Amino acid sequence: MKLSKIVIAAAIVAAGASSLSTSAIAQAKEQFFPLLSYRTGPYAPNGTPWANGKQDYIKMVNARDGGINGVKLTFEECETGYATDRGVECYERLKSKPGVSLIDPQSTGITFALTEKAPADKIPLMTLGYGLSVSQDGMAFKWNFPFMGSYWTGADILLQHIGKSLGGMDKLKGKKVALVYHDSPFGKEPIPLLQERSKMHGFELQMLPVTAPGVEQKATWLQVRQSRPDYVLLWGWGVMNSTALKEAQATGYPRDKMYGVWWAGAEPDVRDVGEGAKGYNALALNGSGQEPKVIQDILKHVHDKGQGTGPKDEVGSVLYTRGVIIQMLSIEAVRRAQERFGKGKVMTGEQVRWGLENLALDQKKLDALGFNNVMRPLSTSCADHMGSTWARVQTWDGKKWSIGADWYQADEQILKPMIKSGADKYVGDKKLTRRATADCQS
Repeated sequence: MKLSKIVIAAAIVAAGASSLSTSAIAQAKEQFFPLLSYRTGPYAPNGTPWANGKQDYIKMVNARDGGINGVKLTFEECETGYATDRGVECYERLKSKPGVSLIDPQSTGITFALTEKAPADKIPLMTLGYGLSVSQDGMAFKWNFPFMGSYWTGADILLQHIGKSLGGMDKLKGKKVALVYHDSPFGKEPIPLLQERSKMHGFELQMLPVTAPGVEQKATWLQVRQSRPDYVLLWGWGVMNSTALKEAQATGYPRDKMYGVWWAGAEPDVRDVGEGAKGYNALALNGSGQEPKVIQDILKHVHDKGQGTGPKDEVGSVLYTRGVIIQMLSIEAVRRAQERFGKGKVMTGEQVRWGLENLALDQKKLDALGFNNVMRPLSTSCADHMGSTWARVQTWDGKKWSIGADWYQADEQILKPMIKSGADKYVGDKKLTRRATADCQS
């Protein structure tokens, strides 16, 4: 009887161990993506489709491909309300989850707060189209990846476009350019580039901060009416954008002289203004619409099966598509890391960082992924953590966005010295050191 009990007990222990082992293995085969989001508050109309695009792409890759080489993709969303303190709380809560890949802070303010934490935690930060402009310098910012553009590249492209419309950058001399900006790290970020260009070309720069969230702008647009700038650059987000357009309409400022950053160029920014926003221009960081193959795959594998995160008619919208791009780049970084560290294995944050730094998505690869006409090729390196600085300008015709044919690339002759100087200052102020060349393969 005693022997029998011992055998049964051993069997129970073995079964428990087997269960734990199976659970551990299952857990070990999951790559985790923390998703910071803001579906509440004044920024929700813009934050929601962005977040939905990321979730739907993860669901699609799981359903269509079975994950990444057999590794299932998991995620957990954490609401920040676009508040820096809540963003840091989300980061601290999610950073220790098994299989954590990277963090997309979805806010320049949160990015500033996490930039000092990421190296110690060995978790890369992807800040596509936002964040610290100087973090393009990968030799100074090992863990930051401002893919596809920064606010310096965006501001530079807008001025190039205006200069081209005038017949040359020299025609900017004597012009007055007003920056109506969200009074936050996000809104202030383009100022150094605009000041540099102002000195180069002789135009007057007027800076008009708007208190967040931007629902009250009457005083700002009174200043615009009084100073009569030749152009207004709109660095807004969320409700600030539609409010600015309504105030411009009310004060009679021509919308065709207004140019927004790519976070002020989506459907929620103009939909409620309609014809009143006709002629308004904004940067287009990515394509949109439901025609691209990747969007068709999401509709087929996710929405047609009732698994969509949001409404079907938002699929393919500007910010939804940007969320899809962010998640694709995140997943491709994991796939690239697997090529070096083990196909079919869960990658650590450190290994994903290497993948982000060694991405090479040419047009053939983008086409295979279904991203034709959605974005330009992107290639990163140890020195360049941005990978691409191309963008177009789109115009609202009263009902839809019409994207211009011309692609613009930020002027490296202006940007490189500014980035190097800014990165050196950051490293010096924080008492850090630049990476050695030998570190580029680590």
